Amino acid sequence: MTRYFKTAERLVLAGLLCLLVWLPLPLGSNRDWSAALLIFAVGSLACVWLILQMLQNLSLGSGFRKALLPLGLLVAAQAWVGLQLGAELTRDSTATFQYLMLGLAYCLLYMLVIGLFRTRKRLSVLLGVLVVSGVLQAFYGTIMTLSGLEWLIIGPKDHHVGHATGTFVNRNHLAGYLELTLAAGVGLLLALRQVGRFRWAGLFETMMGPKMRLRLALIIMVIGLVMTHSRMGNTAFFSSLLLAGGLFLLFDKEHRLRNGLLLASILLIDILIVSQYFGLDRLKERLVNTRLTDVVVDGAVVEQANELRGTVFNQALPLAADRPWVGQGAGSFETVFPPYAGGLPLHYDHAHNDFLQFFIEYGVVGSLPLVLFVLVSLFYALKAMTQQRSLYRSGVGCGAVLGIVALMLHSLTDFNLQIPSNAATYVVLCAIAVLANTHKVGSGRSKKKRDSEGGTAAADLDPTKQTGPVGYSIT
Repeated sequence: MTRYFKTAERLVLAGLLCLLVWLPLPLGSNRDWSAALLIFAVGSLACVWLILQMLQNLSLGSGFRKALLPLGLLVAAQAWVGLQLGAELTRDSTATFQYLMLGLAYCLLYMLVIGLFRTRKRLSVLLGVLVVSGVLQAFYGTIMTLSGLEWLIIGPKDHHVGHATGTFVNRNHLAGYLELTLAAGVGLLLALRQVGRFRWAGLFETMMGPKMRLRLALIIMVIGLVMTHSRMGNTAFFSSLLLAGGLFLLFDKEHRLRNGLLLASILLIDILIVSQYFGLDRLKERLVNTRLTDVVVDGAVVEQANELRGTVFNQALPLAADRPWVGQGAGSFETVFPPYAGGLPLHYDHAHNDFLQFFIEYGVVGSLPLVLFVLVSLFYALKAMTQQRSLYRSGVGCGAVLGIVALMLHSLTDFNLQIPSNAATYVVLCAIAVLANTHKVGSGRSKKKRDSEGGTAAADLDPTKQTGPVGYSIT
């Protein structure tokens, strides 16, 4: 009977991994039918997993207990959305109901990731699948742009022609997704770095050996990111890479030279050598020519503003002040913003600033749990990154810091967290931040070496004993 339970759990795990790859395919799951499919799939997988846990009467473990705080904060935000809906505090009950269902799906997804990926082998597989999904998106977007076909999965592109969008409608959403998958790839690469004294031969082996497949995956994703020509997407990722990499070098004094060369190779090879052939000049041109306001000379407009997001932000501020504590209702921005939009030439269904939109829709009461959820996740990521005696934990922690900070920076000018596939992947990355501290090294070692409570096992210092996804050594 135990064998059947284990087989069933593996099927749930496989289903969840397939779902993570599927999410960005139907336009980022940003359609009613694809969002409903996300909700149904996550709910079904969660029900099966919970039934298996109850039938086996298994303990969820100390790692799951440490995830109760961020999970509770995420649930608290959905409870507030439910109250907005039940007490008729929302201005758009249909949109609020949809956001409630999606929010509950994100909670169940977080629970599934924490519950299913409790071992190092499974966590490495999760990171590897995210990398594979990111490579597929970047490769598809790049090929479509270079070939001139410009097709989405369901038909030809109508917007952002000439820019890589992958299977997303908006190039900024592909950039946001790649920020998360690149963070998973960087974390995996750092987690699998070599130990011992630094040798130039070892560096050459890292660049040209089996790990080159992971480096190639990172290069493809960086090319895709640059070819989106997303100004804030690229700025957010590379700024976060410098920040997370700097902290990583600061904490790990023993391997500072090796780690510094590894991070420098990501920046130099990906940016200076590769990206300049795939639209880096065009991206720089967009950054330089961005005008947030009209250029006026002697009372006459010489050049008009070519970026209206600042205008949208300013016009939405009075809306935020209207109901600051309770909010307008989750998902209601498109309904409540038009009376405040004076003279805008386009229809805006989102604020192009996730922080402002959450504040407008959720108010202080609903936004605070979400802010705390991100901060607690960032705390766990930083905690893992400072574990100098564990190469794997510190590497995965660095990747989690990179992804969490990158999307937060990008959220200042965009709405990635309103896109279900990106929001779900972000929740997964926040769960990885917890797992970086709490995962078990393996089940076949002695109790002292199983490292279930975040201590140090022998495998932490020698990650060369087993073979994991895409041919890399893991423990």
